[in-house]
Amino acid sequence: MATAARGASFALPALPRSGVVIPAMAATFLLLLTVLPLSMLILGSLQVEGREGLTLANYANVYSDPRTYRLLSNSFLYAVGTAVLALSLGTALAYIVERTNVPFRRAFFAVTLVPLIVPGIVSTIAWVYLASGKIGVINKAFMALLGLTDPPFEIYSLLGMIWAEGLHLSPLVFLVMVGAMRAMDPSLEEAAVTSGARPLRTLRTVTLPILMPALASGALIMFIRGLESFEVPALIGIPARVPVFTSEIYEALRRYPQDYGSAGSLGVGLLAISAVGVWWYGRLTRRAERFATITGKGYRPRTIELGSWRWPALAFLVLYLLIVVVMPFLVLLFVSLLPFYIPSLDMFQRLTLKNYVTVLEHPDTLLAARNSLLLAVSTATIAMALTAVIAWIVVRTRLPGRRILDLLAFLPIGIPGLVLAVALIFELISFPIPIYGTLIILVVAYVTRYMPYGMRTNSAAMLQLHHELEEAAAASGASWATTFRKIVVPLLWPSLVAGWIYVFVVSVRELSSSVLLVSHDSIVVSFVIFDLQVSGQSNAVAALSVLLVLSLVVVVGLTQRVSSRIGVKGG
Repeated sequence: MATAARGASFALPALPRSGVVIPAMAATFLLLLTVLPLSMLILGSLQVEGREGLTLANYANVYSDPRTYRLLSNSFLYAVGTAVLALSLGTALAYIVERTNVPFRRAFFAVTLVPLIVPGIVSTIAWVYLASGKIGVINKAFMALLGLTDPPFEIYSLLGMIWAEGLHLSPLVFLVMVGAMRAMDPSLEEAAVTSGARPLRTLRTVTLPILMPALASGALIMFIRGLESFEVPALIGIPARVPVFTSEIYEALRRYPQDYGSAGSLGVGLLAISAVGVWWYGRLTRRAERFATITGKGYRPRTIELGSWRWPALAFLVLYLLIVVVMPFLVLLFVSLLPFYIPSLDMFQRLTLKNYVTVLEHPDTLLAARNSLLLAVSTATIAMALTAVIAWIVVRTRLPGRRILDLLAFLPIGIPGLVLAVALIFELISFPIPIYGTLIILVVAYVTRYMPYGMRTNSAAMLQLHHELEEAAAASGASWATTFRKIVVPLLWPSLVAGWIYVFVVSVRELSSSVLLVSHDSIVVSFVIFDLQVSGQSNAVAALSVLLVLSLVVVVGLTQRVSSRIGVKGG
């Protein structure tokens, strides 16, 4: 049944105007969301104010400057270091939790996913409080215990940037590698053990080679995420004087007069590097079937008995959770309860809720919360609805050009948020309707950024649905709209809800594309946190960050509880 569904393709049932309108509308939306902004970015980078025609002057100025190659070096080292750290931690966690008999591994699985909810700006600020050379809690503790005169750690450095971003991305690698390990046929590992191979040799010679496609794909994804990262380069890299592409683009548009030419040229360069990474990712995923080991026979992954090594493995999991989950949240909570943050012995005597009262009474906070909620709901709904239609066209029909629709829907995965914002700015310069600084342009940016996640979710779910019910509805005279609404959507509902939750969460925490597009009326929570941090209001930042994290945890918990009761259930 699954095989038949996977290869199924049939004519569009009863689409209006001979099946042209729906695909044409989908293609138009995709072109407006992806191709047009990127075209305007490239066109804008080829223009100089006060000069007619197109020119390469911006590229000549930017890429002839030796400082640009320092940007390139820093960006490369930062992205590679982030990928290595995230991949190492995430893979080790996945292996211990999924393949070994470490105690409490199921509980650790749930807790390890919590950082996926935490916005990047919040985790970055937490590590400033933990590892800053001047005010870092960890540094103060080590200096007091060991009698040191100089702080042992410094977050304001390239290594500090890699540490903060790598830890933040490691749960995403964990999730990817857990899925890959669950899909492994353990017979090869069992054969190695039967032949007398020790666990470490089996891991090195059998397990890791089988996981190589997932490892390589994860490394490329983390590399791209490191390149497009904004929060860490802005809050740690700029004060540390470690510029990367994203922070330099931000600086070019923040200073007066705004340097659109340099921003556009740097944006195109960053986009080109990301595109190469996405191209390699596509090649790896297309060749992944060469490493497939799952057969039609039932199997169950073998749990590796660690023996006395269970306790060091458990200690590693506990240490990871302390560093990634517990310490960042506790330091934010503690700072939020202080009237001002100066590490001293009497800090516990100065605890107060005043920061929470100040944040909740601030007019920007309520406006930003309302805007963030409205944007997240709108983005998640539009993205999932649009990609559901596109996925149906790509999977279910033989329409010419359907693969192009799939490509266009996946294209934004390689567009950094800051580059997308610059592209939209170039597009809106000559736009007849004044939507710059409104929620509309933020919805456009968010939907464009997160459309690929909806597309992958809906495409994977659509491949699992057989087309018999749709064919029966079409044979009964039902229109395409009726068939899609009453048959396809209910069958897709669990996947639609799961994708909606993810897009909702990432939209609430989005900053990189918001930072250049918001106005006072369209302000969002992530930008308020960023602005407060830049202006030095650290205690208010901590209070608002704690409220945001707790709100997201509650929302995700409630939506998952509701979604578990929705969908088609077998009897």
